[in-house]
Amino acid sequence: MKAVAYQTPLPIEQADALQDISLPDPVVTGHDLLVEVRAVSVNPVDTKIRSGRTPPAGHWQVLGWDAAGIVRAVGPEVTLFKPGDRVWYAGDITRPGSNAELQLVDERIVGQMPHSLDFASAAALPLTSITAWELLFDRLGVAPGKRPGNQQLLIVGAAGGVGSILTQLASRLTALTVIGTASRPETRDWVKARGAHQVIDHSRPLGEELKRIGLDNVSHVASLTQTEAHFAQLAEVIAPQGKLALIDDPVAPLDVMKLKAKSISLHWELMFTRSLFKTADMIAQHQLLNEVAALVDAGVIQTTVGEHFGSINAANLKRAHALLETGKARGKIILEGF
Repeated sequence: MKAVAYQTPLPIEQADALQDISLPDPVVTGHDLLVEVRAVSVNPVDTKIRSGRTPPAGHWQVLGWDAAGIVRAVGPEVTLFKPGDRVWYAGDITRPGSNAELQLVDERIVGQMPHSLDFASAAALPLTSITAWELLFDRLGVAPGKRPGNQQLLIVGAAGGVGSILTQLASRLTALTVIGTASRPETRDWVKARGAHQVIDHSRPLGEELKRIGLDNVSHVASLTQTEAHFAQLAEVIAPQGKLALIDDPVAPLDVMKLKAKSISLHWELMFTRSLFKTADMIAQHQLLNEVAALVDAGVIQTTVGEHFGSINAANLKRAHALLETGKARGKIILEGF
């Protein structure tokens, strides 16, 4: 099968940072689905793994943790899918990724693809939908439904992949007042179009920006990027007994003692936790992907495609990695077909 991979972590501008290669077709076992990958999207995790993970000598690292495709074969323990099913998933960070014609993925972290989307549009959603859903409902403990309340969600980095879907989930499925951050006119427009009730500028003091829209503090915060740069300000603007969730990898230690006086709780979200540890509730990702698919088909949630970079090959994936590394991507970068 065709694949895109690397053997040595390199800066993305170097020729061998990602290469077009051929690999043996994988073989199903256990709960595995063998999926013919039709489209993928690119996430910050791809750039982080490429920069820091060295595969064993003589082996290739295949990246990619967002895909939509067709089931071609199933393992002997599979009960949820059959050959021919159209599926979407983010996969398992410990296994070869989706930048290949064929991929093995455990059925318990796979969902039925939305009927209303093509493969490219569907591939933009799995990883960010899982992350946003788990962050909002599992980590922050927000109750779904529109029962009136006086709670707010500040999303730092709302124009990115996770922010784009989190904004939709929070504004359309909960009673939260959603405030997204964005610093450029085009990203402010993007965040507003995703359903944010207010948009503020994260390049300015967050407390001042919140006061500008009539708020002294917020009950919930999702910090999706550059948490270390905003942490002191977030500790100031979160209400007593509020909640802070983050997904990024701060480059400097966080002074969590700043949260103590207000009894602010701190929550991490990593969507790979269930597959990494084979948790008892691993199938929850199958269930939530099916629920998100139903929301997409009902018109409640829209795909978050930002740019289509063409077919799945080393040159186009290198372009995608380079854009992500600038921190200026809006929505998701997708690629389709080999």
